Amino acid sequence: MDNLLEIGQIVNSYGIKGFLKVVPFTDDMQRYSDLKTVYIEKNKKLKEMEIEEVKYHNKLVLLKLKGINSIDDTLEYKNCYIKIERKDAVKLPEDSYFIVDLIGINVETDEGKNLGTLIDVFPTGSNDVYVVKNELGKQTLLPAIGEVIKNVDIANKKMIVHLTPGLEA
Repeated sequence: MDNLLEIGQIVNSYGIKGFLKVVPFTDDMQRYSDLKTVYIEKNKKLKEMEIEEVKYHNKLVLLKLKGINSIDDTLEYKNCYIKIERKDAVKLPEDSYFIVDLIGINVETDEGKNLGTLIDVFPTGSNDVYVVKNELGKQTLLPAIGEVIKNVDIANKKMIVHLTPGLEA
């Protein structure tokens, strides 16, 4: 498992005092208020930065980091990702997983048929949908609901699913 979790992407600056506009990758964007530091990934290198202030605007997080004090300072961070250490992550409810832990997991049916590898997760509002791709490139979309997802074993990178009528493999 990766020790760092991606929690947002810097998409622009905000105002003239060096605030960064961040699209959060978390269900609870208010959780930014609990953080003291974050890591910014730029050119595949990580830089730890101290948070000075957090504001919220619509569905965006406005982040003021120490050392970023003007619009000019913000430009180098546009499109960079924000990460935190796993120890600073929120505790997930039972049967919830970090997307980074699901990507790459092997997916099998409860009848033993290998469906492929989970390659993406996207939200639909009511539940997430898991995208599974087999070795021939065929994709299967699986709703992340209890009726379909029977067992997730993150440690062994294995998921067991039940294909209900309408889901094909």
